[in-house]
Amino acid sequence: MDREKVTKSEPVKMQRWLGATKASGAAIVEPVSIARWLLIMVIGLGIYFFYGFTVPILGALVIGFASWPLFAMLKARVNGRRTVAASLAVLLILIFVIVPVFLASSYTLREVGRWLKLAAEANRSGAKTPAWVTNLPFIGDWANEEWTRLFAHPGGIGELIQLVTGSNIGAIYHVALMTGAGIFNFLLTLLFMMIVLFCIYRDGAGFALQIDKLGERVLPKRWERFSRIVPQTVSATVTGMTLIAVGEGVVLGVAYWLAGAPSPITLGVLTGIMALIPGGAPLSFTLVSLYLLGTGSPVAAVALFTWGTTELFIVDKTLRPRIVGGPIKLPFLPTFFGLIGGVKTMGLLGLFIGPVLMALLVAIWREWLRELDARDADNQ
Repeated sequence: MDREKVTKSEPVKMQRWLGATKASGAAIVEPVSIARWLLIMVIGLGIYFFYGFTVPILGALVIGFASWPLFAMLKARVNGRRTVAASLAVLLILIFVIVPVFLASSYTLREVGRWLKLAAEANRSGAKTPAWVTNLPFIGDWANEEWTRLFAHPGGIGELIQLVTGSNIGAIYHVALMTGAGIFNFLLTLLFMMIVLFCIYRDGAGFALQIDKLGERVLPKRWERFSRIVPQTVSATVTGMTLIAVGEGVVLGVAYWLAGAPSPITLGVLTGIMALIPGGAPLSFTLVSLYLLGTGSPVAAVALFTWGTTELFIVDKTLRPRIVGGPIKLPFLPTFFGLIGGVKTMGLLGLFIGPVLMALLVAIWREWLRELDARDADNQ
């Protein structure tokens, strides 16, 4: 009996492939170091594989940050059910944001493609001076001479476009056609963005808590201030710039229609897009006013220019300072660099990402200055 107990209590030792081993006192690589390098490797692989989805992911984050207060209200209406609230929020964004933008963009692309086709045909044989350019008061003769010098000979339009954009008119027309034909890629990107947006709505609060937990370890005294800059700046930038751009596009589009300008819907959409860029809206209605003036409608041209100037003054002096705000009041130069640099790097989405990056840089700069002032005060 005792012999059986001893046999059962002894552990069974298996023969190792490489013979007996002796336990060492310490590991060659610390487990914490291994975990860190594995985390860095996984993050690097994730960036490599999902680099092509950067734009839809950032787009979903921008929409999520901007619409989070509305989503919180919607979730309260459905008794806190996150999945139901996220599904309804995505559906509402599709109906009231994505579909109207898609329809307006499709119509505008067709109109712009038609304009580019006419410009390409005129580029082959030379473009004569339009009557409305010759009829411009005070500068009609000078404009006619400049137009003849630049565009009357074959290839003149292409030379100017090559000088300004670095691409010839044929390449631009081809890009416009490819943009209209790339509907499948657009829908695939849109589907991916909506899936990411759904996950942000449903699990965004929990993920934000996890990021805050890690951020407090990395920046224990500064994380709370820095972590609030991004969502508040994105929300203020997107809400303010989008509302102002849509409002100016609609108001000036109606003004174009009342003034008798051609293709008022396309001009209104283009004005709304230009309104996202500093100085874009006044340039748009000024050019349309000059066209109306040259076509023999001076009253409509003056009325349109007066209305556009008044509307722009009201927006810039009253609405824009109240709507466009945030935790960081950016000066003009960082805002301008953020907008232009964002557009050049990431396209339309860069209009919202650029100001956020500039806001972070300004916040870090001000934080360093605050620390220096505090140290100087302590030394005194």
